[in-house]
Amino acid sequence: MTSFVGSKSLIDFDQKSLAVAAASIAFNPIFWNVVARQEYHNKILTKLAGGNSRLACYGLAVAIFSLGIFRDFLYEQALRTQPSHPLLETGLTKVIAGGLFACGNVLVLSSMWALGVTGTYLGDYFGILMDSMVTGFPFNVTSAPMYYGSTMSFLGTALWFGKPAGILLTAEVLAVYLIALRFEDPFTASIYAKREKEQKKGEKKAL
Repeated sequence: MTSFVGSKSLIDFDQKSLAVAAASIAFNPIFWNVVARQEYHNKILTKLAGGNSRLACYGLAVAIFSLGIFRDFLYEQALRTQPSHPLLETGLTKVIAGGLFACGNVLVLSSMWALGVTGTYLGDYFGILMDSMVTGFPFNVTSAPMYYGSTMSFLGTALWFGKPAGILLTAEVLAVYLIALRFEDPFTASIYAKREKEQKKGEKKAL
């Protein structure tokens, strides 16, 4: 136990479940970014799916979704082995936790509804591009509703259980998502810029 306030430990770093949850949180965005970029450059998943890029995208979607469920399970298990703090066990904290969890899930679910399966699960890396950028809710609230909504849900869960360790893991969630966005946003923008360039070339040839 390495972090203290007075004589009480806030976070029990000796619990292996904490390290396992932290590793899972870091692994997920690394996994989908590496796999998706390999798909974009080498079409590995599409080849495995017999040349069907949409089927390959659905396969990656199942993998990402399943890993997310497993990560959430490991997170909750880690919290259960961690000490609680009295300041996080008040009625007000429960209300804040419930609000964060509800709002976070609204952002995540509405984002998935607006983007669809392929839009949510990196379909653009498979050549499945959307006709135009989604600008309505929740993208008029934040440009990355899936990531920020997920972070809010993690924080809400941490507060609900009154676990300082959960707040630490939530900070990791936010950090890995922000790092992922630094790689994903420019790459996705380049994919659509390439399509626009090709479309303009096609229009000129048609003339």
